[in-house]
Amino acid sequence: MNCKYILSIDQGTTSSRAVVFDGRGESKAIAQAEYAQLYPRDGWVEHDPLEIYSSVAAVTSEALARCGLNRNEIAAIGITNQRETTIVWDKHTGSPVYNAIVWQCRRTAEVCDKLKADGCAETVYAKTGLPLDAYFSATKLAWILDNVSGAREKAEKGDLLFGTVDTYLMWKLSAGEIFATDYTNASRTMLFNIHTLEWDKDLLELFRIPCGMLPEVRPSGSLFGHTDVAVFGARVPIAGVAGDQQSALFGQRCFKSGKAKSTFGTGCFLLMNTGNDAVVSKHGLITTLAASADGKPTYAIEGSVFVGGAIVQWLRDQMQLVRTSAETERYAKSVEDTLGVYIVPAFVGLGAPYWDPYARGTITGITRGTTREHFIRAALESIAYQVNDVLAAMEKDCGIKVDRLAVDGGASANNALMQFMSDISALDVVRPKTIETTALGAAYLAGLTVGAFDMAELEKPNDGETLFKPNMDAQKRAKLLDGWTAAVKRARYNDNV
Repeated sequence: MNCKYILSIDQGTTSSRAVVFDGRGESKAIAQAEYAQLYPRDGWVEHDPLEIYSSVAAVTSEALARCGLNRNEIAAIGITNQRETTIVWDKHTGSPVYNAIVWQCRRTAEVCDKLKADGCAETVYAKTGLPLDAYFSATKLAWILDNVSGAREKAEKGDLLFGTVDTYLMWKLSAGEIFATDYTNASRTMLFNIHTLEWDKDLLELFRIPCGMLPEVRPSGSLFGHTDVAVFGARVPIAGVAGDQQSALFGQRCFKSGKAKSTFGTGCFLLMNTGNDAVVSKHGLITTLAASADGKPTYAIEGSVFVGGAIVQWLRDQMQLVRTSAETERYAKSVEDTLGVYIVPAFVGLGAPYWDPYARGTITGITRGTTREHFIRAALESIAYQVNDVLAAMEKDCGIKVDRLAVDGGASANNALMQFMSDISALDVVRPKTIETTALGAAYLAGLTVGAFDMAELEKPNDGETLFKPNMDAQKRAKLLDGWTAAVKRARYNDNV
């Protein structure tokens, strides 16, 4: 191919990004735009679907302009996205019937509790690999159908469509020609059977979801279709799609079983490739589908931390303790420790391995000597503590001792956080030269599909990695972990759990 450039659209929870990669996987231009977070009630989180799409269109134009590329010079588009976030729109007009209900939203927690009490959790996990939780799409979709006037009637008539963000973007970019999703995003809806690789009739009946609303499901590395010339300005293949965390796993080149990574984004997500084995978790983790470029299903085990880098935004925007996120590193390094302060950022409950939707944010250990610097350091350390909890559960489930942790995501640029992550986990933490691995994974998938990348080249070792090695003694580590465990207990809804 003469055209080797890949456009990666990375639609995240708090911002949309567009990254242009060349044929060597090097970033040529990046554009990013934040958009509004909507909190209509306590524990509810929404986005405006139209604002999501307009932000994607804006950053795409900006990234292409920055590297002086014409849209016809793009070989393919890869899309990676916030997962589980639920959008329903009218298939005739394209208008959303309600705001996107974000993965963080807890409005359906009581519905999930009732289904658990009815004995549905075991069936849901057996089919989907997911705990029965409000985190996933199924109960969000059911809520829209039951609470938006006329929505259920329209859905049953075939007039409404459901999609995670990838599906919505492809539908918009293709002027309605593409109505599809990939294995990874489908596996997060709590409606998709990860073993049979199809929408599950029993689950659709359980959640009362009309089958006609659901998109076609394809492997992550596939030709999904083409952009519409009138919409995008050129006819370009969309050839790679993956949920953000599976995309990051692929972007970290964790192509083989046993390879693990943690993304430090708005939330934190630890995934390990388990190959053909759909590992059954006994420690609160998720069995999910990983991205692959060969069309064959690949599995992963995952633990999700709801509030990771989002706590830094909270420090900046709500608490106004810093002017920029980057300042947190300097403040954290200015003190030796937190002076006994622990922050458990359970703003929307706790994810893996606890799955407590009713836990709430807790701060312990404050004394008269506590300063802003101690507080900021405690906020950063809370991210590493949560990731370490997931890592410990993963090692138990898989029977594998992880020897190094690949990291990426915006917060991984914080050296103070990465060093503490290494110290508290007693692991080598490895940050690649390019931390845009979420966008890179989607680019790899699209590029491999259209022949712009070669798998043999991608399997070679990465250059330019930054290594963080643990330098904390075992006694201090154990004491800190005991303090964290006590703080989490205080944050739990039921402190006897």
